[in-house]
Amino acid sequence: MNTQSIKEIIQKQRKYFLSGEARDIAFRIRSLKALEGAIRGNEDRIMDALYKDLHKSGFESYASEIGIIYPEIDVAIRHVRRWARTERVSTPVIHFLSRSYVHKQPYGTVLIIGPWNYPFQLTISPLVAALAAGNTAVVKPSEISPHTSAVIAEILGETFPEHYVAAVEGGIEASQSLLAERFDYIFFTGGTAVGKVVMEAAAKHLTPVTLELGGKSPTIVDRDANLTLAARRIAWGKFFNAGQTCLAPDYLFVHRDVKERFITVLKSTIDAFYPGGAKSSPDYARIINARHFSRLEGLMDRGTILHGGERDPDTLFISPTLIGDVSPDHAIMKEEIFGPLFPVMEFDRLDEVISFINERPRPLALYYFSGNRSSQRKILSETVSGGGCINDTVSHVGSTTLPFGGVGDSGMGSYHGKAGFDTFTHRKSILVRSNLFDLALRYPPYGTRLSLLKRLFRLIA
Repeated sequence: MNTQSIKEIIQKQRKYFLSGEARDIAFRIRSLKALEGAIRGNEDRIMDALYKDLHKSGFESYASEIGIIYPEIDVAIRHVRRWARTERVSTPVIHFLSRSYVHKQPYGTVLIIGPWNYPFQLTISPLVAALAAGNTAVVKPSEISPHTSAVIAEILGETFPEHYVAAVEGGIEASQSLLAERFDYIFFTGGTAVGKVVMEAAAKHLTPVTLELGGKSPTIVDRDANLTLAARRIAWGKFFNAGQTCLAPDYLFVHRDVKERFITVLKSTIDAFYPGGAKSSPDYARIINARHFSRLEGLMDRGTILHGGERDPDTLFISPTLIGDVSPDHAIMKEEIFGPLFPVMEFDRLDEVISFINERPRPLALYYFSGNRSSQRKILSETVSGGGCINDTVSHVGSTTLPFGGVGDSGMGSYHGKAGFDTFTHRKSILVRSNLFDLALRYPPYGTRLSLLKRLFRLIA
């Protein structure tokens, strides 16, 4: 799509937004139901596209890309009237005989830029929130997952007129053309480097943004953890989608006392997940493209392979791989891995791990395995991350009651459930002043009223 076509779509959406139809609550609900119906009617097409792009199994595709969308839509449909209701709030004494309200207002025309790793879910989920909030939307699916991008464009084109919801396909040129335009809100999911480009482009128009990025999410297994459960939950979170998950466990700290036992259990767990080997398993995904495959191969150059290590450039396969003997100066510990490589380190004291984490950019998630409540409180209070789990990994992303988002290098803003509605909604503050009384004190000339003003503020403080 060329630059002129993009401009025309945005102009149409702005005009349509001003008509007020998208703001109507009943219209929002009908739109969300239409979107749900379109997804349900195209599940096979979506799963086929995800298999072509990432070799995702039907189970993984449904669990993480399709099924996870339905609760988001259902929650929005059930609660959008209450979420959108104007809130009356208390009024300070200084404004006596006045009323104070918070009026919920959609931003207008928003841009949603999706990633390639969960190309359907992470594009459609923010769209659900944007439509529930009453906006019009331009959606840019990732060109790196072309089959899913095409399906998204087809489904949205079949379901909505482009003056309301439009999908723009294309590569870097299309993204640059979109970012050159003025939107009322931008929602981006992807890597930190591109996130900086998006934020820079938004700054030129003073456009508010949500950035859903990634980072190196630490995973900690303490000496009192349930090793069997920890191994299953960590292996699942790490190797789901071949590790191409923004909040996947990125590196592992294991207490010295249980390290050898845990590694043995973790190896057995991986073998049990993929009997006969991950390469022949119908449940194991592939690396998205040759460039990312080459990048991951480069991260395997240092350290000791404890398990796995198999790779096949022809099929973009890299097996679940545990890597020991790594140090902070290795490349694998300096950048987000985004693949099935799992560096393993050991620790003696929890304070060591906390210091290690706090010396680095803030991660999207942190996972801690321990039955000790005091240690759990310590790790939560003394580290900063976008979110995380105690005795699990990744699962918090599936909750419509938990805001999902990053902090610092891992992003800004959040969504899911009401948090998503709030993200795409401007909270407009309104004071309704009574005409029954007017305080002359506030009008000039002020003369000698300063002392009276000070006494007044002391009284109402």
